[in-house]
Amino acid sequence: MKAQASIQYVMLTLQSRKCDCIFVESDNEVINKGGTAGYTPVLCGQAFFVLRQTGKCKRNGRRNHMKKLTSMILSAAVIMSLAGCSASAPETDTGTEEKKVYKVAVIKQLDHASLDEIANAITGELDALSEEKGIEIVYTVDSGNNDPTVLQQFGAQYVSGDVDVIIPIATLAAQTMYTSAEDSGIPVVFAAVSDPESAQLTGLENITGTSDGLDTNMIMDMMFAIDPDIKKVGLLYSQSEINSEKPIELAKAYLDSKGIAYVEATGNNDSEIAQAVTSLIAADVDAVFTPTDNVVMATEITTAEKFAEAGIPHYTGADSFVRNGAFATCGVNYTDLGKQTADLAYQAMTETTSDMDDYYLVAGGIITVNTETAEALNIDYSVFGSMGEVVEVITTEE
Repeated sequence: MKAQASIQYVMLTLQSRKCDCIFVESDNEVINKGGTAGYTPVLCGQAFFVLRQTGKCKRNGRRNHMKKLTSMILSAAVIMSLAGCSASAPETDTGTEEKKVYKVAVIKQLDHASLDEIANAITGELDALSEEKGIEIVYTVDSGNNDPTVLQQFGAQYVSGDVDVIIPIATLAAQTMYTSAEDSGIPVVFAAVSDPESAQLTGLENITGTSDGLDTNMIMDMMFAIDPDIKKVGLLYSQSEINSEKPIELAKAYLDSKGIAYVEATGNNDSEIAQAVTSLIAADVDAVFTPTDNVVMATEITTAEKFAEAGIPHYTGADSFVRNGAFATCGVNYTDLGKQTADLAYQAMTETTSDMDDYYLVAGGIITVNTETAEALNIDYSVFGSMGEVVEVITTEE
């Protein structure tokens, strides 16, 4: 935690000790007060500012100044150190160069395990790129709470703040950020948009990103590999999610081809999803399929528990569902997707999006199984071993 001290006390201490040159943590109010106290703010690097008494900055007498400053640090509780400076800016003969600074805005459509995992992977990769490239990437991570108005407000804020790239996570966030930044020239690099074409995010300038397009037929194959005698399948999704439209249509086509009945249950918020889950249990379905649906994902901890208690396996579109208690999926690893998105964002803000594809489909094919749910349902999932790589997980709330 940063040490705090009153601005007035810091300024009085500077004057009383007649300090010629000090480092002060970046604080606009301290800098402004320093200017009125006879000190001039000078940018030094990106994290700290130098305050120097106007016209009195010297390079000699360092040891005496250090003694004065040591006392001042203890009394003011502000992180400071002695520094030399030129009349106008830090000298370049110190052997250190200012790092190039990039500002990145990461915006999640809403908070839930899938999007949190992606955001964490993005910021982790941005940190790694900062170290690797010798630059500084400053980022913020926000959530739009699945509210278009909130997302629009964030978009306007990012544009006015002149960020170097915007990284929206999920479809609604991507659509809103593109609209906000369209006339600004700020590149938008989206993450986890399952169907960029349907979302009308292709063929545009200054936008690209990653897609977690789902292999719906593979998940249906998994469902029937576990239980070839399925008679009725539940389809649980939100009608407000563009991500869900295409996978649901593909699931219907698959089931129609096999002559299998299905029951659709939808909802656009937590309470409606809870009612939809109850209706599917009452309909006595043998299994339930949900694509990469953000609204359902936000409820998965309780949704999965209800299905497991009813003896119904829940097949889903992402491994984060499974980590929240769903039975199984075959899809994208969202940590890998987040890293790839961050790499694309770095390319977009340091080069251009003109030579980049409309979007990049992230390779999936990883079967993820929740072993605790499998045990509760008394399911032997060894058959999945012949269908692809199997990753076993347990239930967490993250």
